[in-house]
Amino acid sequence: MLLAIDGPAASGKGTLGRLIATHYGLAHLDTGKLYRAVARDVLASGSGPGDLQAALSAAEALDFASLDDAALMDGRLGEAASLVAALPEVRAVLVTYQRAFARRSTGAVLDGRDIGTVICPDADVKLFVTASASVRAGRRYRELRAAGIDITEAEVLGDIERRDQRDENRPVSPLRRPQDAYLLDTTNLDIDAAFKAAIALIDAAMGHAGRAG
Repeated sequence: MLLAIDGPAASGKGTLGRLIATHYGLAHLDTGKLYRAVARDVLASGSGPGDLQAALSAAEALDFASLDDAALMDGRLGEAASLVAALPEVRAVLVTYQRAFARRSTGAVLDGRDIGTVICPDADVKLFVTASASVRAGRRYRELRAAGIDITEAEVLGDIERRDQRDENRPVSPLRRPQDAYLLDTTNLDIDAAFKAAIALIDAAMGHAGRAG
């Protein structure tokens, strides 16, 4: 079974992706970590995330084993990752790895912003996970504050809105809801309710309602 999950920043798609993969016993790839890892390596080299040659070199030399690096979840990497992800040359390098991951014989769950439209257009089930910008900003703000990062909720909202604008308007692989994707709006759902709603959609689509995790 191949599942594609797309959605904007802080919509909950990454957390849902992990939970869904565990429920069905599938491999999981948070593709956002690929761009965060490239951004991490570019910044570590002393270059800016908009530096095409530095970003391309980092993407080509990326150690995929480093995707478990806890530092990738640092909210401050989000803006840099968004800039890196807007570079078509970088996306082209990372597409190969994502598609190979999706072809695993044991099945997979991939989440990102172009999974159902570009990476896995033939996925068995596609979900588009979203929430209002203010709710998403609140979630990310609480995560950052819990991590000890001094930032205001207004600053987080501004970052979310800039990233949405960049993701939706980049020339290559913009964020779009696939026509055949189920919409899951998590604005008024906690993660448990969102997970149950996602499983219900997937089970109904696959015709195996009530399947055990």
